[in-house]
Amino acid sequence: MKASPTLATNLQMVLTDLIELHVQGKQAHWNIVGTNFRDLHLQLDEIVTSVRLFADETAERMRALHALPDGRSTTVSSDTRLEQFPGGLTSTKDAVKLITARLERTVKTMRDVHDEVDEEDPTSADLLHAGIARLEQLAWMVNAETMTPAASVTAPDED
Repeated sequence: MKASPTLATNLQMVLTDLIELHVQGKQAHWNIVGTNFRDLHLQLDEIVTSVRLFADETAERMRALHALPDGRSTTVSSDTRLEQFPGGLTSTKDAVKLITARLERTVKTMRDVHDEVDEEDPTSADLLHAGIARLEQLAWMVNAETMTPAASVTAPDED
């Protein structure tokens, strides 16, 4: 099978955001400071590893479909839908919010192209499904670092 221009463009959009997310994850990893530094530092490595894997799988899927993935820095920086990560030191609390937003934005890109991808190539859609599930899990897990319960739940008194 050979990818149509639409399929190639949709997979390229996903690839671009995955590459950018990988770079931003490392930026956060290197420059976070504050409470729970070590836990978040390690968690960011887990995110980066997963994202790099999905980027590689996406690019290799593109090649299997005779499409040409473009991971050049100029392409990624001009075409990504992710906001730029701030420079300098970032508090762990802010980094959690920034990375969660970027994970969610990358998932949105995957969801935005999903139906067109699935229509032409269900196998590529399966790749998107796996990426969406993992990135949503990672977003939940990193975001939980700063969440607090709405109200404390107390057990009823036992008599």
